[in-house]
Amino acid sequence: MPARLVWALGLSQLLCWGVSYYLIGLFGVAMAADLGHGLPAIHGGFTVALIVMGLVSSRVGRGIDRRGGRPVMVAGSVLMAAGCLGLALAQELVAYYAAWIVLGLAMRMTLYDAAFAALARIGGRAARTPISQITLLGGLASTVMWPVGQGLADAVGWRGALCAYAVLALATVPLHRQIPADRHVEAAPAPSGRPSPTPAPSAPPSRLAPVLYALIVALTGMLNSGMSAHMIGLLGGLGMAPALAVWVSTLRGVGQSAARLAEIQFGKRLSAFGLAILATALVVPGFPLPVAFGATPAAGIAFALLFGAGNGLVTIVRGALPLVLFDPAHYGQTVGRLITPGFFASALAPLLYALVIERFGDAAALWLSFLLAIGALAAALVLALRFRAESAGVLRKNHA
Repeated sequence: MPARLVWALGLSQLLCWGVSYYLIGLFGVAMAADLGHGLPAIHGGFTVALIVMGLVSSRVGRGIDRRGGRPVMVAGSVLMAAGCLGLALAQELVAYYAAWIVLGLAMRMTLYDAAFAALARIGGRAARTPISQITLLGGLASTVMWPVGQGLADAVGWRGALCAYAVLALATVPLHRQIPADRHVEAAPAPSGRPSPTPAPSAPPSRLAPVLYALIVALTGMLNSGMSAHMIGLLGGLGMAPALAVWVSTLRGVGQSAARLAEIQFGKRLSAFGLAILATALVVPGFPLPVAFGATPAAGIAFALLFGAGNGLVTIVRGALPLVLFDPAHYGQTVGRLITPGFFASALAPLLYALVIERFGDAAALWLSFLLAIGALAAALVLALRFRAESAGVLRKNHA
């Protein structure tokens, strides 16, 4: 995989995530004040975008399989610019929601899942390392773009900032145009009687594999979405000072980047299944800490770092597991279908967490997170054990 392409896609992920997915967290309050609506209505636009991502997911993946990542992601860049401009020009809630619909389509065509499918089409099962590498830059999106966006908003207001975001979205067009139209072709088997190279992992025949993969994506997606919306509030509700809660929550990004860097350096020693188990296991012990020890700085820091590290690796798992479970030639369509429930779960998670917090308290929301994390870990363990058992069965048949 050319290093130039990896850098281009990594930079495009940083920009695309920054000007779309993370904009609501930065401009939401200003939008609500300017448009004259409450925060729930404003954040509802982002929920609509996630639902749109789920509705179009399979078709976008199929389009990448057939035409390659370049035309799909270039079109997504243009739509992202249009969506940012639509938000900047919106005066009524209808136009505001329409812009989020456009952004939802654009995000599905440009963010990680689209880039992963494009890399799988080019590199086949060898795409795992490039997938890890582009997430390292993409994971810096909020770290880089929130200060940039805040500076723009201070200078020209949130509407002017979104116009600048539209320009940045268009700047990703030449980055996406670097994606080659090539399609990876698996090497033909070695002739009989000659030593064959190490075989590529084969997909298990069981129908359980796609179900477990979809479950891991949906459960971890709920955790990510719920924590993104409520992590600061949860720590504050348990007694942590507001400023400290904000600072502790930012350590999530530190854990995320550190874990991804470690995976790039040492991840070749770990199978995709082992990585899935590690990623889902890391987040489990973090949730009970603030409940057991209160909102002390040490408990909060450990919670943020563990959740960030696990969540950072889960993104890589989301792209790497299908390379060994399914045929890379149909990566986009297969994964696009299986991650659809995850988008819907992510869209509903902030509301679910808000209801739990309102009725049962902040500690109950953390115990809910603990149960979701246990479910994801169980799915990863069953998937690994099932795949190992079925692979052993295939080997026995081949040697019979």
